[in-house]
Amino acid sequence: MTEIDGMGTDRAFCVLAPNPSAMTLDGTNTWIIAEPDADEVVVIDPGPKDGVHLRRVADTIAARGQRAGLVLLTHGHPDHSAGAERFVKLAGGDAKVRALDPRHRLGDEGLAEGDVVTTGGVELRVMETPGHSDDSLTFWLPADRAVLTGDTVLGYGTTVLEGKLGDYMSSLDRLRRFSADMAAATILPGHGPKLDDPLAALDHYIDHRRERLAQVEAAVAGGARTAREVVEIVYADVDRTLWPAAEWSVQAQLDYLNERT
Repeated sequence: MTEIDGMGTDRAFCVLAPNPSAMTLDGTNTWIIAEPDADEVVVIDPGPKDGVHLRRVADTIAARGQRAGLVLLTHGHPDHSAGAERFVKLAGGDAKVRALDPRHRLGDEGLAEGDVVTTGGVELRVMETPGHSDDSLTFWLPADRAVLTGDTVLGYGTTVLEGKLGDYMSSLDRLRRFSADMAAATILPGHGPKLDDPLAALDHYIDHRRERLAQVEAAVAGGARTAREVVEIVYADVDRTLWPAAEWSVQAQLDYLNERT
């Protein structure tokens, strides 16, 4: 498996947060994005409110002779966003925090579909990709043909859904088409190792969702009525500590099936 801490591309460098768990896998990936000769960097997902991690991110940037010019959030879940304000203070206090959800911004400027970020000369294009959460964003780094997916696509395993399944499937289909059209070279996820075959990874995610949906449909046809009852059938071979999270995803699938009837 790829070494996660320190992985990346010519313009992207990962600092792994020390918050491993069943939900966060090896921990949250904080991404430092910069042109090699730039004075400023963009930080994507500073991570949790962990002083050791935030200081390490700030020190890594300083050791490169650069400064944090901007912070972007893929979404507002605490393991990605809770440390943002503290990181800005550690890094000198000048950077703004931009996010789709106004609650997670520091400054007046947000992020939305079609925005282009050019801080420090690096170009990042913004795509709205709801499903994991309603405020999930993906960033395209064209110079490295890299897709930064947050929790929409992980380095391994599958993501939990808090948003709508229909939105998520649309986001995956869109990312699959986009990655093919742009000849994407790698996916840089919010958790887990980078994926150097984006189309295969996205095909796997799409196929998995379709398979799970068919399993949920079969469970409902067999008499299951609640998300918990479906989980007990469909996720019988999965560690029970993950069942509460599985219920969120199953509820999204039940809602999707109800909307189609």
